[in-house]
Amino acid sequence: MNRKMRVLIAILMVAAAPFSASAQENQVTVTHELGEVLVARNPQTVVVFDYGLLDIVDSLGVEVVGVVKATLPEYLSKFKDDAYVDVGTLFEPNFERIYELQPDVILVSGRQAEVYEELNRIAPTVYLTIDPQDYWASFSSNVRILGDIFGRTDFAEAELASLQASMEEIADQAGQLRAKALILMVNDGALSVYGPGSRFGVVHKEFGFPPADEGIEVVNHGQSVSFEYLVTVNPDLIFVIDRAATVGGSVSARQVMDNPLVRMLKAHKSDSIYYLNSQVWYTASGGLAGTKIMVEDLKTVFK
Repeated sequence: MNRKMRVLIAILMVAAAPFSASAQENQVTVTHELGEVLVARNPQTVVVFDYGLLDIVDSLGVEVVGVVKATLPEYLSKFKDDAYVDVGTLFEPNFERIYELQPDVILVSGRQAEVYEELNRIAPTVYLTIDPQDYWASFSSNVRILGDIFGRTDFAEAELASLQASMEEIADQAGQLRAKALILMVNDGALSVYGPGSRFGVVHKEFGFPPADEGIEVVNHGQSVSFEYLVTVNPDLIFVIDRAATVGGSVSARQVMDNPLVRMLKAHKSDSIYYLNSQVWYTASGGLAGTKIMVEDLKTVFK
């Protein structure tokens, strides 16, 4: 290689360096359990499948173009508007419609794990989930990642600091109260319970309520129980999640809990049965506004 060629190559490398650095600054690499994806900062055309993630980006002030409308929780009802494209269901995306949108990024969670690769072929797809064993760490990580992608890191940190303070306050109060709690899902007449490490384990770990039963099986749909079980465990507090109110059913949780055996419980006698916001706890946990609703739900114990 002659001297002129070497000089030319050196000049080109020096000239390219700022562009390379600029390209890196304008991209975010997200590593998740399904792989790694490179996303442009401040993407303009955003499709979101998970309600917790939709909650976060909405709180960050990000405009989205496509959402799942079928089971939108009430506090995200603005996305039912025709201005937003319906991109399928939580488990079955409308791939043709998504492709037509030409999104810059797609945000998904566990319910879309099986279709991740197909979505990632359409656009960079970010997979973010909530770890039931460590709600706060996974939730705060998701908020920070999205804050980085959309250029709202300062806002994200401020929101997290405020939420953490609220959760710690409740945990301190729960520690002083020492009342043992049971998380009960009522599903059109059927009962199931959840304990530490479950999808609702945040009640025990982060919010600090000791479990009334430490031996509850950790399964996605909860451990099936009877009213006799409730009498045997006899919790001080019961947190009720009405699944039928979210997915549809003929009998409400309050109707089911109007039962002679329930009236025998300490929780009933002390007026300590609390009905949680089922849409948030069951379908949309993991968002900023949603976590604030969870905080308010549990604050009612101390009012």
